Amino acid sequence: MERLWGDNFFDAKAKTWKKNNTGTGGAPLKRAFCQYILDPIYQLFDAVMNEKTAMLEKMLPALNISLKPDERSLPAKRMLKCIMQKFLPASEALLSMIVLHLPSPAVSQRYRAEQLYRGPKGDAYYEAIRNCDPEGPLMLYVSKMVPTADKGRFYAFGRVFAGRVRTGMRARIMGANYEMGKKDDLYIKNIQRTVLMMGSKTDAVDDVPCGN
Repeated sequence: MERLWGDNFFDAKAKTWKKNNTGTGGAPLKRAFCQYILDPIYQLFDAVMNEKTAMLEKMLPALNISLKPDERSLPAKRMLKCIMQKFLPASEALLSMIVLHLPSPAVSQRYRAEQLYRGPKGDAYYEAIRNCDPEGPLMLYVSKMVPTADKGRFYAFGRVFAGRVRTGMRARIMGANYEMGKKDDLYIKNIQRTVLMMGSKTDAVDDVPCGN
């Protein structure tokens, strides 16, 4: 994988990798990324858009792509979109990148606690956030109010940094204008429903622990 980036060129005749684009006999070489990533994509586009059926039938099995009969009858642009979604699924790539490269809440909150909490460093709330403690006091940041199907009602969409939020529990809600030590924009309410938002759908759950 490392050879796909930067000045790496494969000389097929000599069967060796090179750092310059001059091959055996002085023939010019393509960068590895162009040769093994871009060119196959360009060839796939060309085969679909110009209806080169024989070429496409050879490429699809090589890329481990299978088309259903109704997908094969799609117009060229829609067929190309269908093939590319199977070849390079953006959702799977994005999820894999998040899992592999973003730190988990248990890791990231250890060095982010000072930015997440304005109260005294070292108190119970700070430590619960820092340790991402599901048994600690509830610390939840609401980032967005999402309209529900019921007119005039909203879901408070947010991230749980400590404790767990449960349906029916009483919570201390500090609004945007709340100031430490004052009672302005401070409310104590019961949590009416707890849901997980999955795209446009919501799934009711009993509770949501920190890290979600």
